[in-house]
Amino acid sequence: MSTEFQHVEHIGLAVKDLEQAIQTWTLLLNSPPYQRESVESEQVETVFFKTGQTKIELLGATAPTSPIAKFLEKRGEGIHHIAFAVEDIKKEMERLQSCGFRILNETPKVGADNKLICFLHPADMHGVLVELCQERASD
Repeated sequence: MSTEFQHVEHIGLAVKDLEQAIQTWTLLLNSPPYQRESVESEQVETVFFKTGQTKIELLGATAPTSPIAKFLEKRGEGIHHIAFAVEDIKKEMERLQSCGFRILNETPKVGADNKLICFLHPADMHGVLVELCQERASD
């Protein structure tokens, strides 16, 4: 069975202090972030770094009720999710649902970095939150 997964799109890291994390990752990668964006629907501020083909997304909560704030409270800082690029997110969502995976959102939603996104339930993925990402068409 062929898969529509293209590559690891990014790794998302939940951080308590976004500004401090930006400094740390800028020093480590010897390069500043290429993008910073608020996603109001998720109550999160995102910052993206790129090194080679790899992207790192820092996630900072903008409200105490946000999913990231809840994650940090429960698990602390660290890897929040792994994201895979897909060619057709709706088709991939249908395929995965037919295989028994639970999708956390019924339809793709707009995420950071010009992507359509959805998440798979971590209980189905041995504790790992998996995100699917499809590049959005330019207007």
